[in-house]
Amino acid sequence: MAKLVSKTYGEALFETAMESRRSGEFLEEIQAVSGILKENPDFDKLMNHPGVPKQEKVRVVEQVFQGRVSDELTGFLKVVVEKERYRELPAIFQYFTDRVKEVNGIGVAHVTTAFKLSEEQKAAVVARLLEITSYQRIESDFRVDASLIGGMVIRIGDRVVDSSIRTKLEDLTKQLLQIQLG
Repeated sequence: MAKLVSKTYGEALFETAMESRRSGEFLEEIQAVSGILKENPDFDKLMNHPGVPKQEKVRVVEQVFQGRVSDELTGFLKVVVEKERYRELPAIFQYFTDRVKEVNGIGVAHVTTAFKLSEEQKAAVVARLLEITSYQRIESDFRVDASLIGGMVIRIGDRVVDSSIRTKLEDLTKQLLQIQLG
């Protein structure tokens, strides 16, 4: 359900940004708002508190954001609060960010390896991803997970390429367990 909510609201925000040809401006504002919300957990508590009336929450959003971000984004935030979808705001913002990056040819790759890669190895992975995808630029996030044993797992959007030794061993184990002797 949460994924549907974030997609619906995120797509509406994306379409508004594209129609006004201000996706870059919206993206900057959303990143700023996200940063502010992360730095102020008390604001989250207030907006999620069931005892605070919806109208009061809308007034707070107006007071905090009116004049600091675009009228469109302020209006969007008010709608999210009115529809009681504030909890989904990070997912909505993430969906919007992903869509803007996609339209601009920017891929986000999450790469997990069994050991820390050197800068040259990281650059080689990014270069290879640029070759095999249609992205003009790749933003990469490298992580280490020793349980992979070897190889790597790459996730770009909803696509996953898993060439880890751990997965290969798991697959081999499944195949061996399916063999019936006798």
